[in-house]
Amino acid sequence: MRRAPGDDRRMDTPLDRFRAAVMTDPAIQQHLAGTIDTGIFEQRALDHAATLGIDLTHDALAAAWKPDPLGLASVLSPPPLEPAWPSRGWLPSHVAPEAGFAVDWTHFAGARLDRPFFGDSIRNARVLPFNRLFRHRTAFDSFVSGADADALAPSGFIFHMSRCGSTLAAQMLAATPDHIVASEPAPLDTMLQIPLMVEGVPVETQVAAARAMILAYGRNHAGGARRYFIKTDSWHIFALPLLRLAFPDTPWVFLYRDPVEVLVSQARMPGSQVVAGVVPAQLFGIRPEEAELPGEEYTARVLASTCAAAIAHWDRGGGLMVNYHELPQALFTRILPHFGVTIDADTRALMEAASRRDAKDPNATFKQDSAEKQTEASDAIRTAAATHFAGLYARLEELSASSPR
Repeated sequence: MRRAPGDDRRMDTPLDRFRAAVMTDPAIQQHLAGTIDTGIFEQRALDHAATLGIDLTHDALAAAWKPDPLGLASVLSPPPLEPAWPSRGWLPSHVAPEAGFAVDWTHFAGARLDRPFFGDSIRNARVLPFNRLFRHRTAFDSFVSGADADALAPSGFIFHMSRCGSTLAAQMLAATPDHIVASEPAPLDTMLQIPLMVEGVPVETQVAAARAMILAYGRNHAGGARRYFIKTDSWHIFALPLLRLAFPDTPWVFLYRDPVEVLVSQARMPGSQVVAGVVPAQLFGIRPEEAELPGEEYTARVLASTCAAAIAHWDRGGGLMVNYHELPQALFTRILPHFGVTIDADTRALMEAASRRDAKDPNATFKQDSAEKQTEASDAIRTAAATHFAGLYARLEELSASSPR
């Protein structure tokens, strides 16, 4: 990939020397990243600078950072390109297409990925004073070639139709510190969409980029994890062949639900994939002139295309179809066995406790809403479901029934 101009600038101030020294010492990084209190962080930084023989001042520190919860600094003032991955405390937080798909990293200070979505975890990490002062960007080629050979390979991929229990499954898996669960990480989405943004990228490069990104989240940054799972965005089912090339031995599950109920959920709060122009419509076989379809029609086309892709990929092997209505018990009876995972009673108790919480709002209690959604469904929704899911839902049920229970 092409490198962006101006990425290799270097300066030589006490702050620059301090940054350079800290970036070679993972222990100092962890100590500095381990507080959200700016006063404590500042004192730790000044103490470490003094130990390193660097004349760093309070004023230099104060001028160097300001809150950046949206990560805009990586766009407005990108860091210089580095030739290697940072230490294991860091995880990819952004991929910059405008910089040749360079990868920006954020230090997580050992925090587990236990939030419903990776984006939630990123926002928490970005407010740390450390991440306002220290940044790391790796060029695309260096990122791909630097993949950590000691990272955990994924034990399972969770694909889904959307609004069908995938976040519940991910939160149950994340309930134990034995597991890493990366839930819809945006940097992986960008890597998987490279072929839509750049023509002529070899399949081998696409596979290597996806593999490197997935391994980056399996680096065991918090320590102690033995297994690792990826919950993808719903449209990543179209990338399943690529992911099977990257990790041919990793099993996968596809979660689905009565399309009427999913359509009602999407009508209440549309996901990005059903908003025309956000996720490329060509992924779903929708032509540009069809972008103005009525909401129910467009959404049904997207969902039906997603389910059809899962069915089409079934013969590639390694798959399992699971209906939303089988959850949460299906995690124990079908999904974990399919992933080759055995758990003890204590781990099961943690997962069962997670299943009683609202997956997207862990402070709330889970509430079954299928009957409510069936009642709420409009005639237009029912017509769209009947039109676009003719045979699809039944085929998903057939494939689900064909697997061990």
